[in-house]
Amino acid sequence: MLKSLRMAAPAIAALLLSTSLTHGAELRLSHQWSNKDVRHKVAQIVADEVAAADVDLEIKIFGSKSLFKPREQYKPLSRGQLDMSVFPLSYAGGQQPAFNLTLMPGLVKNHDHAARLSKSPFMQALQGKMAEDDVMVLVHGYLAGGFVGKDKCITKPADVVGLQTRAAGKSFEQMLAGAGASIASMASSEIYSAMQTGVLDAANTSSASFMSYRIFEQVKCYTPASDVALWFLYQPLLMNKSKFESLSNAQQTALLEAASKAEAFYLSEAKKQDAKSVEVFEAAGVEIAQMTPADFEEWRALAQKTSYQKFVSDVPDGQALLDMALSVD
Repeated sequence: MLKSLRMAAPAIAALLLSTSLTHGAELRLSHQWSNKDVRHKVAQIVADEVAAADVDLEIKIFGSKSLFKPREQYKPLSRGQLDMSVFPLSYAGGQQPAFNLTLMPGLVKNHDHAARLSKSPFMQALQGKMAEDDVMVLVHGYLAGGFVGKDKCITKPADVVGLQTRAAGKSFEQMLAGAGASIASMASSEIYSAMQTGVLDAANTSSASFMSYRIFEQVKCYTPASDVALWFLYQPLLMNKSKFESLSNAQQTALLEAASKAEAFYLSEAKKQDAKSVEVFEAAGVEIAQMTPADFEEWRALAQKTSYQKFVSDVPDGQALLDMALSVD
C-alpha cells in the first residue's frame, strides 16, 4: 500500500500542478453590456492582445450581465471571486463613498479633460482607495452622456419637476431631486423596460448606453452631450490586485501593454460616441434638444448646493478630493 502511494505521488503532484496552471492561466471578465458596446470592445482588445502575446493567459469575457448583476460586480472583484470587470465606479459608492465623485455633475468638461483627470493626483487618491479593496485599474475611461425624455425634452432643471427620473449614481440623484424630480434607481440596462412600462419619464446615462440599449425606441426627445456635457462617468476596466500580482512577469507585461492599447481606443471612441448617438436618435425620429451654456450653469449651481455639498459632508476627505478634482484644468 505504501509502495503504491509512493508510486502515485508524482502523478498526483503533476495533476495538482496542471490544475493550478490551468486555473492561473484563465481570467474571468464581467460586464453588463452587449458585444456591440464600446466597453465590450475595450475588454475584447485586452483579451485579444493578451492572447496574441502567447503568455499562457486567457481572458474569458462574460457580457450582458451574464455572470453578475451590473451593480454587484465590485464585491466579488475585491474578494477574488471575479478577476476583471468593466465597471462604472460610482456603482461601488456604497462601499467607498469617495467613488461617487466619479459621477459628479459638471465636474468634467470634455473628453480630453477627463483623460487628464485619469492621470492626475485626484485619480491616484481614488486608486489608493481601490487598493484597500484589493482592486486596481487596468484601463482608464470616461464616457459622456445626456438626457432622454419619454414625453418632453430635458435641458434645464425646471424640465424635470415632477418626473420619475433615473440617474446613475448618488450625486446626480441628489441634484435631480433638488430640481424637483422623483428618483428611480436602476442600472442603465433596465432603462428600456422601465420606459416601456411607464415606470420612468426621463433618464440620463452615457451616449453608448443610450445606443446599445436602444433607448431611442422609447423616447420622444434626446439631449446629447455636445459642446456642453453635464454628465461624465468614469467606467474603467478593473482587476483584482492580488490576481494581477500572482501572474508571471510576462503575463503582467502583456496585460499592461494590452491595457495601453485599449485605453487609447477608449478615449478615441468615447469622443465619437456622442455624435454617433445623435445620428442614431435622429434616424429613429427622436427630437434632438441642445443644452445651452446657460442651462449648464443652472445645473452646476444646483449641483453645488446639493451634490457637491452632500459629498463633502458625507465623506471625511471629501473636500480635499473635490478640490483635487476641481484643480485639474
